[in-house]
Amino acid sequence: MATVDALIIERMQSQVPVIPLLAEHLVSAGGKRLRPLLTLAAARASGAAGPIDVPVKLAAAVEFIHTATLLHDDVVDGSDLRRGKVAAHLIWGAPSSVLVGDFLFARAFELMVETGRMRALGILARASSVISEGEVLQLTRAHDLNLDQDTYLRIIAAKTAELFAA
Repeated sequence: MATVDALIIERMQSQVPVIPLLAEHLVSAGGKRLRPLLTLAAARASGAAGPIDVPVKLAAAVEFIHTATLLHDDVVDGSDLRRGKVAAHLIWGAPSSVLVGDFLFARAFELMVETGRMRALGILARASSVISEGEVLQLTRAHDLNLDQDTYLRIIAAKTAELFAA
């Protein structure tokens, strides 16, 4: 995991100062890094062949996708806190938070392309689409007292389960 964390720090750098500051704010807040850990475990369990950096890059990509969704989520939900720290959008503004989230999505896709693993790229691209759809569905059904259980389960499956499944 230390290699994944080092890659995350390396790839969140930018010539635009607010990008690494804002990304570091969220990344340094901790988190269990469960998704990248599961990515590495799945690679090992499946006997993944090839360069050692492939699972590491995919694990970092998964964490970037997750972090991007958190930045977007906090803006959409108007959250005050994330992992016990002031939400990034309250420090840098909603537009910066959304755009840094977009930057992290882009970095995730750069990492995936670097692996040359089109199947992994397809799986994670699809997961990103499903997560976005879940976010929009949640937004359109916010404060809906008639929200049915099936729709609620679709939302949480898209927002939480999809990246784990990928």
